[in-house]
Amino acid sequence: MSIFGMPATAPPPARGRVRRGLTGAVVTALAATLLSVVPATSAQAAPTLLSQGKSVTASSQEHYGTAASGAVDGDLGTRWSSAASDAQWLQVDLGSQVALSQVVLRWEAAYAKSYRIELSTDGTTWSTAYSTTTGAGGTETVAVSGTARYVRMQGVTRATGYGYSLWEFQVYGGDGGGPALPGGGDLGPNVHIIDPSTPDIQGRLDEVFRQQESAQFGSGRHAFLFKPGTYNNLNAQVGFYTQLAGLGLKPGDTTINGDVTVDAGWFNGNATQNFWRGVEGLTVNPVSGTDRWAVSQASSFRRMHVKGDLSLAPAGYGWASGGYIADSKVDGQVGNYSQQQWYTRDSTIGGWSNSVWNQTFSGVEGAPATGFPEPRYTTLDTTPISREKPYLYLDGSEYKVFAPAKRTNARGTTWANGNPQGESIPLSKFYVVKAGTTAATINQALAQGLNLLFTPGVYHVDRTINVNRANTIVLGLGLATIIPDNGVTAMKVADVDGVRLAGFLIDAGPVNSPTLLELGPQNSSTDHAANPTTVQDVYIRVGGAGAGKATTSVVVNSDDAIIDHTWVWRADHGDGVGWETNRADYGVRVNGDDVLATGLFVEHFNKYDVEWYGERGRTVFYQNEKAYDAPNQAAIQNGTTKGYAAYRVDDSVNTHEAWGLGSYCNYNVDPNIRQDHGFKAPVKPGVKFHSLLTVSLGGNGHYEHVINDTGASTVPAGTSTVPSTVVSYP
Repeated sequence: MSIFGMPATAPPPARGRVRRGLTGAVVTALAATLLSVVPATSAQAAPTLLSQGKSVTASSQEHYGTAASGAVDGDLGTRWSSAASDAQWLQVDLGSQVALSQVVLRWEAAYAKSYRIELSTDGTTWSTAYSTTTGAGGTETVAVSGTARYVRMQGVTRATGYGYSLWEFQVYGGDGGGPALPGGGDLGPNVHIIDPSTPDIQGRLDEVFRQQESAQFGSGRHAFLFKPGTYNNLNAQVGFYTQLAGLGLKPGDTTINGDVTVDAGWFNGNATQNFWRGVEGLTVNPVSGTDRWAVSQASSFRRMHVKGDLSLAPAGYGWASGGYIADSKVDGQVGNYSQQQWYTRDSTIGGWSNSVWNQTFSGVEGAPATGFPEPRYTTLDTTPISREKPYLYLDGSEYKVFAPAKRTNARGTTWANGNPQGESIPLSKFYVVKAGTTAATINQALAQGLNLLFTPGVYHVDRTINVNRANTIVLGLGLATIIPDNGVTAMKVADVDGVRLAGFLIDAGPVNSPTLLELGPQNSSTDHAANPTTVQDVYIRVGGAGAGKATTSVVVNSDDAIIDHTWVWRADHGDGVGWETNRADYGVRVNGDDVLATGLFVEHFNKYDVEWYGERGRTVFYQNEKAYDAPNQAAIQNGTTKGYAAYRVDDSVNTHEAWGLGSYCNYNVDPNIRQDHGFKAPVKPGVKFHSLLTVSLGGNGHYEHVINDTGASTVPAGTSTVPSTVVSYP
């Protein structure tokens, strides 16, 4: 959003693995056993993964797509496979001699019935560290001992008619010269720990706000963490890349008698660029009776208790363009005023005023009833599935991260009846990522079995961060920012249970990345319904802070994933912005089944903003703007279709449902551009949409229809910015 003050890759292959009938059960078993990869010892004592990314050779390969490197790249979607004959081998060069402790073999369906693990110091003379004639396939963890530079899997007898095939060949041991990485430690200079006795708290808040108030694309990152207690006479103004959070387990532990404020004085009363900030875990007693939270995208309001009213508009009631509240209580009324769209989830409010274009609620006690198209409220009594964002807190004098439990058909806050349900994890189980930490070190920490806590900062990574272990938490403070260099994917998550990603920004680098964030490898098929992966307050940016490119920003391959509040944004203003300068064809692509999105904001991509291929997908609230900077009609022509839909469900999908969706156009380079529709979906009984709208902002371009061929054109509204609505489809 910024206006007015308002706001070529091929389709994925069919889901299913190669030789599906042979591999499906094995892959399911593989994912289910991932927890066994790292021994259940303390984080400091865990072995280090030595083989990932190292030089590797093999006796043969099945075809061009199954090279030896596929077995040591940390990606469970790539593999090595040999020719279909016995006596094949795969060996990795660790680079130096090191003490070894175990080898993990993640077999594809074509596994070894009989094989040896062999060690060598020179690559010529080999000794046998392990041997079996009863290999079981799946994931095999083998204890070994000895010192070696070279480690080899020597296949003796195949279990199938195919060759030998490994998703991953992982060698663990000492790290080649130093101790295991430590967990815990201090949180660095940009985390400001506050307690009631801290001198001049207001001065410290004001100083950071002066730096961050208008630093929309700056490098400053800050987190203010308030220890449990009571703080009087504070006005905590929250600028860009600033997080305020209470360190109690529940909001009532930390009280501010004062205000937590976002306003838009820096932008002449226009709040449509108040991005990238957040507050959580606080009770606020506003001085005037009303707290002000005038934000737009990528600004979360979680686990808050406002003992009064909450205004979502800037002083003067200037433009504001969208935001998000979750797991919060507002005793009084939420004044929506000029907010064009907003999503509130699993909360309690005293009331709500005004509807503008698209206000959506799920699981909110006190929410207004559905009235769409007028008033423009869309209300679900409960949220189908939710699991709140993990957060740092103090248990006595010890820092821990609380991981809230999953809820089904949730309504109201997690803390209404006392402490929330979930698991506490000591900070010693986290590697604290600080300035200068490399991707290699981050991956080493993950391989040791540590979680990640990114302190506020900007981190360049020259290789993909690979999250391969079930139940790993990757938590950012102060909008920690990850920038992939040299066209790598910033982060990939294996097809495992319960990974939680939260609280960070991925900013595309100048060399095109094929993707920026991937959940699960291609053709993932494991059932994660009991323990899904969650993505919360994770934001994606392409351009704005400088030229950036990415073909597809987010790819969701894993089943059952929950995307809870994300803004995926191809920049329309700032540095490095232009139709080709920050080229990004696709925003979010969902291939997994049973994926749920709650609070999905995706804007300005050159082609499709959202594409959905998985079955039984659900979206509760979607906000979109088409790319402002399309040079002409030809630039967005999609075959015989005018324009790419903002949200497209593939024709192969049989079941899909979505509530509260809006798409807006502002073709300010060529206002004559036309979109055939904002939304596209197959016409099937199981594909359902509720409360949709399209808007032409000031008449700069128009939509012919809302969804498919249904819904009125925005042309009759001319330049008056009146939505065209569809209550339900079909």
